[in-house]
Amino acid sequence: MKAYTHEAAVDEGRRRLLKGCAGASVAALLPASLLAAPPPAALRIQRLAWAGIRLQLPAATLFIDPLVNPEAWGAALADTLVPVDETVGDTTVLITHSHSDHFDAQAAGAALRRGGVLAHPSGIPPVSLPDGARARPSPLWEPQLLGDFTATPVPAADGYGDTQVSWVVTAGERRIFHGGDTLWHGYWWRIGRQFGPFDAAFLPINGARFGWRQPASDQPGVLTPEQAVAAADILGARTLVPIHYGVTGMKEYVEVADPVGELHRAARKRSIRVQTLSPGEWMVWPP
Repeated sequence: MKAYTHEAAVDEGRRRLLKGCAGASVAALLPASLLAAPPPAALRIQRLAWAGIRLQLPAATLFIDPLVNPEAWGAALADTLVPVDETVGDTTVLITHSHSDHFDAQAAGAALRRGGVLAHPSGIPPVSLPDGARARPSPLWEPQLLGDFTATPVPAADGYGDTQVSWVVTAGERRIFHGGDTLWHGYWWRIGRQFGPFDAAFLPINGARFGWRQPASDQPGVLTPEQAVAAADILGARTLVPIHYGVTGMKEYVEVADPVGELHRAARKRSIRVQTLSPGEWMVWPP
């Protein structure tokens, strides 16, 4: 065995000293904010009525398609209408399109009563806003910097051909997709390649057939459960959260039978994780 001499001990001590000084020098050059960077703020998501969701950060609130007006669907929708007037920090409302069950002026007014931003697809009719709130027309594919949130409108397809977008939202090291009430289209692959994977995709599932315009098509004007699962798979969604279902007793708006059951059956075939939330419930992020 090689003897550990006094000179070797001195050399080892010198190396350790120089290494410690170098580390201290680098640390001295770094901003204090980087040395003690706080962990990223946790994003929480609550399901609202119908297609609405609430994204909550400690100092900012964002809503997508909030609905509180009982006249939107009347007795046909059994969902609890979750209030949106209690907000934290900077507040933003995103809408996917101007139909009254997705742009509820009453909900937007309540959420933005202390000011904030209402971001909407470019090209929809002007929207009414409470005092102090600002409208932001949002072109497709252009990220909107909204305080602690970044929201990008991406293509969607409306059952009657009206202007509609879906939203990609990033915050708190999470990325989510909200599909409004889109029907099937060919942009899923492009959205998935550009923004995926997603921590969660909130997708409509009721496959509704409309009878308001004649002659009626008798084709789904909204994603069916099977199509929602296929979209989630293409997007790379880790969790699919169903929205936009539960209307009954209407002659001119007919959903598929048992949309949630059909969704779970379709999801098992593709190994897609589904988390079903009642209005008012908060999402639980999977481990």
